[in-house]
Amino acid sequence: MDIILALKVLIMGLVEGFTEFLPISSTGHLILAGSLLDFTADITREKAEVFEIAIQAGAIFAVCWEYRARIGAVLRGLTSDPKARKLVVNLAIAFVPAALLGLFFSKMIKEKLFAPLPVAIALIVGGFIILWVERRNQGGDRVARVESVDDMSALDALKIGIAQAFALIPGTSRSGATIIGGMMFGLSRKAATEFSFFLAIPTLFAATIYSLYKDRALLSASDIPLFSIGTVAAFVSAFLCVRWLLRYISSHDFTVFAWYRIVFGLVVIVTGYTGWVNWTH
Repeated sequence: MDIILALKVLIMGLVEGFTEFLPISSTGHLILAGSLLDFTADITREKAEVFEIAIQAGAIFAVCWEYRARIGAVLRGLTSDPKARKLVVNLAIAFVPAALLGLFFSKMIKEKLFAPLPVAIALIVGGFIILWVERRNQGGDRVARVESVDDMSALDALKIGIAQAFALIPGTSRSGATIIGGMMFGLSRKAATEFSFFLAIPTLFAATIYSLYKDRALLSASDIPLFSIGTVAAFVSAFLCVRWLLRYISSHDFTVFAWYRIVFGLVVIVTGYTGWVNWTH
């Protein structure tokens, strides 16, 4: 692997980690970053798609490390703690909708929507949805019904799972769909964010393992350095991002991310339409 490809892989890993847990769409940013870097000029498009999914493992490990004490307590309490069992059951319920839809429709989605213009549109639409939810919550008459993930019902988990399924559309954002969806359904900002983090563990692990297994014929031992650099970069940047986001939500809302999505989406459309940037994937 030459130095130029190594730098591209490093950048892609950093983009994955910094965007995975923010409501701005990591998949969308990876598609756009890959386009700007001309990533598929160095490796095949098929391998690039596997890479973009596989490096999510770095982001998942960052969450596992940040919540290692809580995860350990849940695992130890599966046979004795009702709250631990309830959380695991709720995560399983929330995992199912996106898993089933992804299994049946992922190929069609990749063929039709993994492109800069659909990503830009999804970024803009998602931005306006976040603005609407935040404005509604600031009305003063809405009090969170669920303050902690331990207070969630199976129906709450199912609703968030359905919201997560919309994130199969690139540019929507898995974190955005689950966090904003959770807030719409009565969860506090903190509860929605933490459940989104926990739900990322089975969701992204399953996507990574499935992609590596399904496309194993595309990979070889020579790809290990490429995937390793991307995964480590994603771990470091995701860890920093998770730490920052948990502090941020204690005193801020998600409006800034909404405007970022809208402006960024418009920039992609305008630069692509005028020919200033040749957005391809």
